Amino acid sequence: MKNFLLLSTLLAFFFFTQLNAQTASSKPQAAGTYINPMKVQFGDPFVLHTQGMYYMYGTGGEAKHGFAAYSSKDMVNWKQEGQVFFNNNKNGWSNSKAKWEGAYWAPEVYEVKGKYYLFYSAQWNVNPTNEEESFRIGVAVADKPTGPFIDLYNHPVFDPGYPTIDANVLFDTNGKIYLYYSRVAYKHPVESEIAALARKNGWFKEIEESWVYGIELKPDFSGVIGEPKLILQPPMSLNDKQSEWESRSVTAREVNRRWTEGSVAFKKDGIYYLMYSANNFEGQYYAIGYATATNPLGPYKKAANNPVLQKNNDKGGEVSGTGHNSITYSPDGKEMFCVYHGRTAKTGNERVVFIDRMTVKDGIITIAGPTTTAQKMPSGVIVPSIKK
Repeated sequence: MKNFLLLSTLLAFFFFTQLNAQTASSKPQAAGTYINPMKVQFGDPFVLHTQGMYYMYGTGGEAKHGFAAYSSKDMVNWKQEGQVFFNNNKNGWSNSKAKWEGAYWAPEVYEVKGKYYLFYSAQWNVNPTNEEESFRIGVAVADKPTGPFIDLYNHPVFDPGYPTIDANVLFDTNGKIYLYYSRVAYKHPVESEIAALARKNGWFKEIEESWVYGIELKPDFSGVIGEPKLILQPPMSLNDKQSEWESRSVTAREVNRRWTEGSVAFKKDGIYYLMYSANNFEGQYYAIGYATATNPLGPYKKAANNPVLQKNNDKGGEVSGTGHNSITYSPDGKEMFCVYHGRTAKTGNERVVFIDRMTVKDGIITIAGPTTTAQKMPSGVIVPSIKK
């Protein structure tokens, strides 16, 4: 009888403990706030703001051999719009049967004269030497942000002779258009002090690198003007202040590669900013830095306060793998936001979207993240008042 009473007491205690825990976890979120991560499972998120609506595109999600989109009125509550680009459109030039199911990665959409242009990277179907990575950059067009997007041409924008990903476009104030992209690390070993250190310690035999390039685009996006210019690359010297954070994938022995990718170019107060991501996108050390210049194609100088966004799970937080961002503004245009992907202990290997405030002042970028606690809604969002 005593055992029965004891068991009943323990069961009752467990029941009410669980009930209280569930009640506590389901407390309504404070009015006028939002919490990261968003309910969007994307990598490489890009946000377009047009006609009072936000549209988000990214790698993965619900798309099969293409790209999906979400829409939102307030940049926080997102609605699925389904797949907006399919590789097998009438001008499709990619190979969906290649590795990574064709590698449809990093879409970005820009509005130009009432049309919407989607830049993306994928495996090129012209691959005579059967390379594992034959990525090139293409552009598709649609009449609406939700597509359907059709490839503008039946070929990539251009072929520099090596695989390219992560297209980003800058529409300069003088009317010129610039394309920034990353030459991938595939078959691109680079000699540096970190490479020598890796060999000396028996970590890796060589270190491959990806570099960011820039080039002027033709106004109709049919090709490029001139030759690509090297914009950013990982540090050559271990004494370089950027070397430690940009080499973590190597020094942590994750992989024999150093990345400079996910470029984001914008101009503010006469200064050109180029944000970028370094380290392995699959690992915990993925992080964001930036560089500045007085000309769109440089030379660029990396910022002293890099990285401006990185994991916090080593400091009591729960976020890692923060990177490949885009930028957008609040509905009233008064606040700037960094949109990026990351991972939490709960999401595991799944990349999810975070949106945090950023400021740009006197040539310095600051990002207030990563956050997982309640944040004020973007300025200009109308928050319904609670009637008492």
